[in-house]
Amino acid sequence: MMRLILIALLAFGAWKGYEHYQAKKLAAMAQEDAPAALNFSSKPGPSPSAAKFSCDGRTHCSQMSSCAEATYFLNNCPGVKMDGNNDGVPCEQQWCR
Repeated sequence: MMRLILIALLAFGAWKGYEHYQAKKLAAMAQEDAPAALNFSSKPGPSPSAAKFSCDGRTHCSQMSSCAEATYFLNNCPGVKMDGNNDGVPCEQQWCR
């Protein structure tokens, strides 16, 4: 009975050691790939002028004061209703002609 417990403990220790090894290996791979993933992002970062805008609950073109503001809201805020034809250009009749 003691041999069975000893074998089970050794197997459990080996399994945990392997999990730890795999986690370290994945973390190292992710750290190596992170800078490349950031450089080739499909979505550009916010521009310096966009820093003055923030998601505050506005969702319609009539609540915007410029094309830049409407574009920021469309790209960064959830639930906006500013691109009726889904072409990526917000408020075409009011601001972004």
